[in-house]
Amino acid sequence: MKRALRFCLLPLALALGACGNPPSGDPVADATYPTRPITIVVTFPPGGGTDLLARRLGADLQEQFGQPVVVENRPGASGNIGARVVAESPPDGYTLLMVNSSFAINPGVYRSLGFSPRRDFTAVMNVAFVPSVFVVPAASPLRTLDDALNAARPERPLPFASCGNGTPQHLAGEMLARATGAPLQQVPYKGCGPALTDVMSGQVGMGVVTASSAAPLIAAGRLRALAVTSPQRSPLLPAVPTVAEQGISGYALDQWHGLLAPAATPPAVVARLNATLARIMLRPDVQAALREQGFTPTTSSPGAFQDMINADIDRYTALTAAIGLHAD
Repeated sequence: MKRALRFCLLPLALALGACGNPPSGDPVADATYPTRPITIVVTFPPGGGTDLLARRLGADLQEQFGQPVVVENRPGASGNIGARVVAESPPDGYTLLMVNSSFAINPGVYRSLGFSPRRDFTAVMNVAFVPSVFVVPAASPLRTLDDALNAARPERPLPFASCGNGTPQHLAGEMLARATGAPLQQVPYKGCGPALTDVMSGQVGMGVVTASSAAPLIAAGRLRALAVTSPQRSPLLPAVPTVAEQGISGYALDQWHGLLAPAATPPAVVARLNATLARIMLRPDVQAALREQGFTPTTSSPGAFQDMINADIDRYTALTAAIGLHAD
């Protein structure tokens, strides 16, 4: 999947605006921020990939800033509840939002969000990509994606657990059903963690979740992976073929993760957050730890991340309209 995002590899490049518009703002605010605790709102429950990423970066930001960084889970409505909380927060850099691609999908799925994803936030940085993976319980007779698709019948659709209505995982399942004609039925959960629990127990026959949240359970033999949704195989699950490799040409859905702040947050504060995150993301220990969890770490300027979000809002809105995907 081609992306227009341009990557910065050096904090200095970010500071000079080499990958986007040059930061501007009050240098005093830039030098003194932060002076009190920062809250990162995660729009999904504990245990999922977005939560794991936020907690890792929160600990690193706390070390860099010398101020507490608290991760607060606000699940529900595919991330819209937590996003609304941050949209209504003071634009001072002390309340941030960790989001994934569902943030760009939701405008096409929900008729009323209660906030504007374009106007009510300012992008800070895209920090990682991660694929999703189709999984079944370890004891399932389904061993390949073809097995799963062939098991689905019009009179008895195959249920699949997703991380919530309008999430990338929901869309991945709907895209598979549309591409193959197989009758699949989504079972939405409030996050990948709860979805994984019910797939492992056999309450739902199949799930599509982030590779980062499923990989430890796959390695432990509690889940079987059928396919990853990304254009290429995941380094975390190199033996698992992509959906496209299994005969569904053109199928690809990757997922990004990043931090946002409320609109009107001072540019100097956004620039300081961006430069600090860039230093963190370029550390070998951070990159190694995130890759072990299934993430592909990256960096971006605020402007490049905002451009990618806007482009994905347009792309996913067209896609959800084409497949008639609405959650309200």
